[in-house]
Amino acid sequence: MDHMIFVDVTRCLSCRTCEIECAVAHSKSKDLLGSIDEVPHPQPRVSLDGMESLAVPIQCRHCEAAPCAVICPTGAISKRGFDGPVVINEKLCIGCRSCILVCPYGVPQSRGDGRVITKCDLCFERLERGEEPACVSGCPTGALKYRRGSQISREIEKKTTDRFAFRPSQEPVNS
Repeated sequence: MDHMIFVDVTRCLSCRTCEIECAVAHSKSKDLLGSIDEVPHPQPRVSLDGMESLAVPIQCRHCEAAPCAVICPTGAISKRGFDGPVVINEKLCIGCRSCILVCPYGVPQSRGDGRVITKCDLCFERLERGEEPACVSGCPTGALKYRRGSQISREIEKKTTDRFAFRPSQEPVNS
């Protein structure tokens, strides 16, 4: 994909705002208070997993050759265009869980009713309106960023260069 969600784990506070924003964005009402009473209850399509002292938001990577789409027996999972997100047509999903078994990131989850699988769809309706995914726009610390892959690479390269760059004013270390 041209764009992806980048997670800066050093900025994540484990506040779960990404999960709440995601659930509200996928609710019928698109409103926090209105979504509380909806049936079925809106579910986030991103999850926050703790690893030692870090929290990591886990979301779909929208693989170029998505194994979940390849394995889906009903064609419910598909990629929207060459460079678009991998999405699930809930009307076609039979909840067979094959996608859960083949996803290398463990992203697809069974919805509460057990019939339909959910996963991050990058809030493709928001993308079509020129907005960022809900988890990104709602992140209070900026731990989530929606960027081009090349832009992320440049940002990481700059941070690394800045961190390890030799400064002429520094005295050489003698061993």
